[in-house]
Amino acid sequence: MAETTNLSGVKHIVLVLSGKGGVGKSSVTTQLALSLVEKGHKVGIMDVDLTGPSIPRMLGLDGHQVHQSSKGWVPVYADDKQSLACMSIGFLLSNKNDSVVWRGPKKTAMIKQFLQDVCWGELDYLLIDTPPGTSDEHIATIENLKEYSPDGAVVVTTPQGVAISDVRKELSFCKKVKLPVLGVVENMSGFVCPHCTECTNIFASGGGEAMANEYGIEFLGRVPIDPEFTTMVETDGEGSYVKSFEKSNLFPIFKTISKRVVELTSSPSSASSS
Repeated sequence: MAETTNLSGVKHIVLVLSGKGGVGKSSVTTQLALSLVEKGHKVGIMDVDLTGPSIPRMLGLDGHQVHQSSKGWVPVYADDKQSLACMSIGFLLSNKNDSVVWRGPKKTAMIKQFLQDVCWGELDYLLIDTPPGTSDEHIATIENLKEYSPDGAVVVTTPQGVAISDVRKELSFCKKVKLPVLGVVENMSGFVCPHCTECTNIFASGGGEAMANEYGIEFLGRVPIDPEFTTMVETDGEGSYVKSFEKSNLFPIFKTISKRVVELTSSPSSASSS
């Protein structure tokens, strides 16, 4: 009989990756998670960006702490129904502004502990938000997830050539570690005017889609810059992004992206190993 672990109740595991920093992986992870919750799924987010954890702030969970149970760490829940759970090193710091100055072995040990000791319970999706690059955090995550056969990766880029050139390295990484690529999201693809809602392509557009076509990978969609997103993330209480996501301009876009992610993870053969 297979050993029961804290990940045994997780149906689907999806990594959010990018070879480039500053492309909005954490915002994509957050909005993908919220759109999956809106569809009725139970979702967890594991933030393995150890030196720059953004997920607690995105979910309005700054200042929350992780509690210990007999089975391990209990994740922090972002909603009253406990449909969205989160684990981040941000919850373990005494001050959110403290820097994490760790060498590779300590990072690897922390990620292993996250994957083994967090009591996720029954989840439909576990999204893993990663730092940029293809370094210790990525290798440790992939190695410790091997026995669970992750569904694949959502790769995030922005339209500019300099970002796309780094994201190509991430696609190469996925191929080397045999991690399927579910698709590419082109983030910051245009700017939505807060007054007239017209979208202007200030960073160009289409680079992510062209790269996806070149590699034979699914293109999941374009996500524009929306100033309303920043305002909502900085708002607490009823106006917080977790509670007002369905009213945001980006909700329809992520509803479509999450629908496709659900379809791709339901039929793994649809994912690309490119």
